[in-house]
Amino acid sequence: QVQLVESGGGSVQAGGSLTLSCVASKYTYSPVCMGWFRQAPGKAREGVAGIDSRGSTTYADSVKGRFTISQDNAKNTLYLQMNSLKPEDTAMYYCAAHSAQFIACGTWGWYYVGGPGTQVTVSS
Repeated sequence: QVQLVESGGGSVQAGGSLTLSCVASKYTYSPVCMGWFRQAPGKAREGVAGIDSRGSTTYADSVKGRFTISQDNAKNTLYLQMNSLKPEDTAMYYCAAHSAQFIACGTWGWYYVGGPGTQVTVSS
């Protein structure tokens, strides 16, 4: 698999912004897609955003227009710019990757979700 380490979480007020980062290393296979997931207390983990090696992106409906996923391949780093944050965005955020060819980045069940995660808390 791959080693993933997230950072950048924190506490903000509604309407604020945060940028999450994820450094990926120790690949077994080069990822086809990288993504971000989140899990709020008492809720199932959900896919938030994905990006392929060409830079094509996909987003969950709940974050479209507010979140932007990007990557710096030279630094093996994935980012999630989060704007206009809402209290319902409060969750632990995780970096993820999958290496399955021909599987779209929005097919969330194919991802390996690793790393300790980073907490995002949005207050109203």
